[in-house]
Amino acid sequence: MRTLWGLTCAWLLLLAPMAGPARAASPALDALIADYEAWSLGDDPFEAGRRGDREALARLPDPSPAADARRKAALSAFRDRLARLPAAGLAVEDALNRDFLDWTLSRRLDSLGFDEARMPFSSDGGFDQTLGYVAGGLPIRSEADARAWIARLKAAPTWYDAHIANARRGVKAGFTQPRSTVLQVLERARRMANLPLEGDPLLTPLSRLPTTMPEPVRTSLLKEAQVAVREGVQPARRRYVDFLESEYLPAARKSLAARSLPGGEAYYRWLVADHTTTSLTPDQIHQIGLDEVARIRREMEGVMAETGFKGDFPAFLAMLRTDARFYAQSREELLEKASRIAKRIDNELPAWFATLPRLTYGVRPVPADIEATYTTGRYFGGSAARGVSGGYMVNTSHLDQRPLYELPALTLHEAVPGHHLQIALAEEAPGVPEFRRNADVTAFTEGWGLYAEKLGGEMGIYRDPWERFGRLSYEMWRACRLVADTGIHWKGWSLDKARACFTQNSALSPLNIDVELARYVSWPGQALAYKIGEMRIVALREGARRDLGDRFDIRRFHDAVLLAGPLPLDRLETRIRAWTEAERRRN
Repeated sequence: MRTLWGLTCAWLLLLAPMAGPARAASPALDALIADYEAWSLGDDPFEAGRRGDREALARLPDPSPAADARRKAALSAFRDRLARLPAAGLAVEDALNRDFLDWTLSRRLDSLGFDEARMPFSSDGGFDQTLGYVAGGLPIRSEADARAWIARLKAAPTWYDAHIANARRGVKAGFTQPRSTVLQVLERARRMANLPLEGDPLLTPLSRLPTTMPEPVRTSLLKEAQVAVREGVQPARRRYVDFLESEYLPAARKSLAARSLPGGEAYYRWLVADHTTTSLTPDQIHQIGLDEVARIRREMEGVMAETGFKGDFPAFLAMLRTDARFYAQSREELLEKASRIAKRIDNELPAWFATLPRLTYGVRPVPADIEATYTTGRYFGGSAARGVSGGYMVNTSHLDQRPLYELPALTLHEAVPGHHLQIALAEEAPGVPEFRRNADVTAFTEGWGLYAEKLGGEMGIYRDPWERFGRLSYEMWRACRLVADTGIHWKGWSLDKARACFTQNSALSPLNIDVELARYVSWPGQALAYKIGEMRIVALREGARRDLGDRFDIRRFHDAVLLAGPLPLDRLETRIRAWTEAERRRN
């Protein structure tokens, strides 16, 4: 991956509060950033609507090749403008903004260059689920809100047809998902196509209309939405099923490996670099994964001994996967236990974080219509502008596959101090431009989530050896991801060979392992971000602790990591080195 910013002396003042600006702020850079943000929001009505743009609430993005051509032209023009702006002599925040914008523009152009729109779905996500996600967290407080949502429902058939056309281009070029992924997506698509109207999740927002709205108006709006779903969305869903059955499945690639795609070697190398924000090669990451698996396994065996279990490691894993005492007996019990853990963590946060977000979060079940093939938990960001809290989503299906000893680690990762705290702080960060606040830097966001699981041990969240083993099992899960993702997509491994790392070394349930492996197959490279990011954050913290000794303050360190928003790992390293030097001078 290109190195846009070396660790030179010129950048050791990256952390803005530590020094005055080198000169006045750059009006030309400010104008460019404002233009880019306005264009980006105009191009993404989902994000614009989430931030309070009422007009955008009635629109859907345009996924067509013509729209991508316009995006490429606009992004290239922004990059040309940026190249004409001098990089020398900028104030520290301007320097970071300039560099980050350069990185963002290059990354988006690279993605367009690979024409990823040709593969518009994966095993647990895709365009066919997007509107359902939006509906699940959509507040409707007025007739205008309701009519905006109905406008999106009416636009949904065009949205479906455009994505089907993109996938058809993928078929023509041989740029397709593997057959195993397509079979899962087809099952999901058939289920959605056969939903009864009264149970359609796209109508859920209209079932929550405020009672202050006159009853005849509420009835009229619901009927209009029902017509849009019955006469527009449902036929589009059936067209999608027909396309998958008759065109896509016969053309699905036989190999699991992304490397087997046309141009696949270059594509996977780019995915690795993009998701990890490093220059590590697939082979290097594979070896890091093997080393981490061995290290974590030793720790797990030590914790197993603490429990007093007398059998060997495989027998211990078998016991954990089957002993009823480790499993909730109802969906509500699982949600209540997750909520209790979340509040225990909330209680400890001020001792570990100097700055906490104002936006709250809730504990919610994964929607029933997608839970069967969904991961065990996930976070959905909220919006202060629209009055929506963040959501820690817990999969309450298949209760015999959701062990309670893993629940503290899951909660730490998805809620606090993991995704909710990090994302909400970035949203609220003063002086940070919008394009940086919500940047999709997977190595940072997922690395932070995994770091939060480790931090939970220091916070006292794990109460017994079982929960500590659950945390290690989750860390092993992420280490095995390094092995499995590179094994499948670079080394050509079979699914069984990739599965062995998880079954032999973690307590993950068979269902979770299968769901996760399907995700790695259909979303190459993303799984690498977690462990690579977490290892870098831990290394930076321990380096700062060594350099500062007794002057090291964990609360201030966490501020330094989080309050600039998500950063590529090399920029984060520069920032923490600058912070460490500033802390040394401050004390």
